[in-house]
Amino acid sequence: MFSTILSAAVLGIEAYPVQVEADICDGLPQFCMVGDLSPEVREAADRVRTALRNTGISFPPRRVTVNLSPANLRKEGTRFDLPVAAALLTALGVLPQECSEDSMIVGEVGLNGAVRPVPGILQTVLLASERGVRRCLIPADNIGEGQAVAGMEVWGIHSVEELIDCLLKNKAPAVNLSKPRIPITQNKQFSEDFREINGQEAVRRAAEIAAAGMHNFLMVGSPGAGKTMIARRIPTILPSLSLEESLEVSRVYSACGLMTGEQGLVGVRPFRAPHHTVSVSALAGGGRHILPGELSLATRGVLFLDELPEFHRNVLETLRQPMEDGVITISRADGKYTFPAHFQLVAAMNPCKCGFYPNRTRCNCLPGDISRYLKRISGPLLDRIDICTEISPVEYGELTGKRENESSEAIRSRVLAAHRRQQERYQKVGIQFNSQLTTRVIQNLCPLGTEETGIMEQAFESLRLSARGYYRIIRVARTIADLEGSKEIRTPHLLEAVGYRTMDHNIWEEPFG
Repeated sequence: MFSTILSAAVLGIEAYPVQVEADICDGLPQFCMVGDLSPEVREAADRVRTALRNTGISFPPRRVTVNLSPANLRKEGTRFDLPVAAALLTALGVLPQECSEDSMIVGEVGLNGAVRPVPGILQTVLLASERGVRRCLIPADNIGEGQAVAGMEVWGIHSVEELIDCLLKNKAPAVNLSKPRIPITQNKQFSEDFREINGQEAVRRAAEIAAAGMHNFLMVGSPGAGKTMIARRIPTILPSLSLEESLEVSRVYSACGLMTGEQGLVGVRPFRAPHHTVSVSALAGGGRHILPGELSLATRGVLFLDELPEFHRNVLETLRQPMEDGVITISRADGKYTFPAHFQLVAAMNPCKCGFYPNRTRCNCLPGDISRYLKRISGPLLDRIDICTEISPVEYGELTGKRENESSEAIRSRVLAAHRRQQERYQKVGIQFNSQLTTRVIQNLCPLGTEETGIMEQAFESLRLSARGYYRIIRVARTIADLEGSKEIRTPHLLEAVGYRTMDHNIWEEPFG
């Protein structure tokens, strides 16, 4: 007897429909699975056969053929266990074919018949919704992720026995009836706060500007000055994700298996801080089964790279294309995989290998050593960083003072106001933040006055700016103007933005002047 079940494969962060076909006929007892399958998919034959036996379903000594179509699409993972079980149950006559019509089924099956969670559920349910499928049967442990898609009937299945019972009765498991649809996970209460940072007013200001325009941000200073402390508090002043952004982030996290239990869509901007020993594939994505890397896991959020020069050169150069395009493309023999990478880079580094330059009472590094250390950061990468600032050790009086520091909530209110101004200004050009401004949009929506044009001409010549560096100064100046509530870029805004560009010029090009 022949049967077919609709399922889905996930490659990268995209889901594709797969028909699971089963045929049981007379012949030598054999279980054959075909359709460009990975080893773990082929192992489904043993898992499903044992699970059915332990559920009380006798497996006849006949020839069994299971085909996963289309055959030219690679199938990976354990997500096909449950649809294979459903197809075999239908072919055995335990379930009528009409029971599983208009349904998409995915899930891993244990030897005892228990259904276990799998990654990529959000993509699967979104695919079902796009194709007009009425319901999705998924592992119960993935129910929060599945129910985050509005307009879809999602059943959370605990076991093969429950699958049979629900399909025969055409009724969702009782546990699902009492569960409300799970909304976007709301902004969490952060344990960190800018209130905890004493002093460092200039760096706090730079961090606020970076957050207001989603600009790339580099801090240079000695150990213990507070670079990491400030970086980890930047998420506390960022706005929550919009629904569109939340779907983008959630698709990445779902593909990596980082969404389980009752979590809905991700509503908090990601903060990723990979160690400096991270590999290129771990940062950009890849592996035996193509998965997003840290760049994509940080999309719409913050990618923090501490001790920036300690990262391998080829790892740092991987950042260049995603910082410009907002996507990362991985080319393999079987095709290209494109992942989102709209991250805000926040980086920290020491000014020399020992970390204490220019304090010559503590730093014994030779000029050549300092120069080689700084040159680990290439010019093209540095050119893509909008804001560079030095951070000095906190003075004793600032550290022990009783002054009340400004809270993250107060800073966040100004950042949100600046974001609203940007969204209103760019709503017709499809841009959210000043960091995304193109040359044409800058020329049309961010014109400079005569005095401001003269300042930029002088800065262009004296700092030997590239075209990219020139426009990045204007983007930062536009953000400063938004924080001040100004409709136009004024001279003070431009001078402050140029100052953040002067800093990297002083550190990298004239460190011993």
